[in-house]
Amino acid sequence: MPPPACRTSAYMSVVSDRIRRELGRPIGINVLANASIPALSIASASGASFVRVNQWANAYVANEGLIEGEAARAMRFRARLRANGIRIFADAHVKHGAHAIVGDRPIEEQVKDLVFFDADAVIATGQRTGHAADLSYIRMIKDAAGLPTLVGSGVTPDNANDILDIVDGVIVPSSLKYDGVWWNQVDPQRVKAFIRGLKR
Repeated sequence: MPPPACRTSAYMSVVSDRIRRELGRPIGINVLANASIPALSIASASGASFVRVNQWANAYVANEGLIEGEAARAMRFRARLRANGIRIFADAHVKHGAHAIVGDRPIEEQVKDLVFFDADAVIATGQRTGHAADLSYIRMIKDAAGLPTLVGSGVTPDNANDILDIVDGVIVPSSLKYDGVWWNQVDPQRVKAFIRGLKR
């Protein structure tokens, strides 16, 4: 039996390809925890447009242990795949981790590291899944990046328009699930209400 990482990559490649063909829209790939190489493999095989990498440039401590930045390995791998068209969406201070190992670099400097290591877009998050980031914090990340910026946690119908006044896009999983719980199925009524509430 192949290791789980191989099975995950194989399954996600097939499912992602089918979703992309069915929807006819760009899709992205994120493989936890910080698995940029499998994500790029899946994106290349399935025709996905981008990958999300939770720790791109530096290192942080999370429940998985010490997670190191993937930029150098991932960029070399992407070049070997001849897949330079796959964009990198990199988290700034990703949720569920401690980044201030020495505490001497503000978030703006960490964001500039993402830019230096050729990220194509930056993602701001709250402290954990489903938790919103403060608007001033989001603005700080957007201003430091000078790149397309998204918010990747805590986006709800109540705050989406305020967030979208600052950033270029949002990733909205938890608040669109039944009861607003991330592991539940998507609730079509919540999706409709969310879309209806957006300013055009």
